Amino acid sequence: MKIILLGYMGSGKSTIGKSISEHENLPFIDLDHYIESKLNKSISEIFDLEGEIFFRLKEHEYLKELLNREDDFILSLGGGTPCYAGNMDVINSMGVNSIYLRTSIQTIVGRLKDEKESRPLVAKLNDEELHEFIAKHLFERSFFYEQALHKVNTSDKNVDEIISDIKAILKKQ
Repeated sequence: MKIILLGYMGSGKSTIGKSISEHENLPFIDLDHYIESKLNKSISEIFDLEGEIFFRLKEHEYLKELLNREDDFILSLGGGTPCYAGNMDVINSMGVNSIYLRTSIQTIVGRLKDEKESRPLVAKLNDEELHEFIAKHLFERSFFYEQALHKVNTSDKNVDEIISDIKAILKKQ
């Protein structure tokens, strides 16, 4: 079983993915880390040295590479991955369990406020700008996120509650 987690930054993709990985005894792969290891550069370096178009092409290439593997795993996508290069069409054509971790703007703002320095996209924004930035981005990206096979509301839930919701979805498969 392949499980693809998608959603905006701060929605909990990595945290939830690692936790499901432990519960289900499946490998966890973070697409951004996979890209970094393949190209031997950080995401920031790739953007700075090669540009976003190059990054999005590689992201698409490595997403397809992973989805075509025979083994089962949990894959956490970057927040922008579903929005480029027809990636949601690719995901949905592969018969995998794509899960959108739907998270409210307020919850995302609350989570990102404390970790802005590790998030280059929002590092220099004040709290008001952060809220506006997230609201705009989430509006633009929700069309793609909503194409996931399953949706799980993560706002006001702890990790165990979210895992329970995901397990209930997977049991129905």
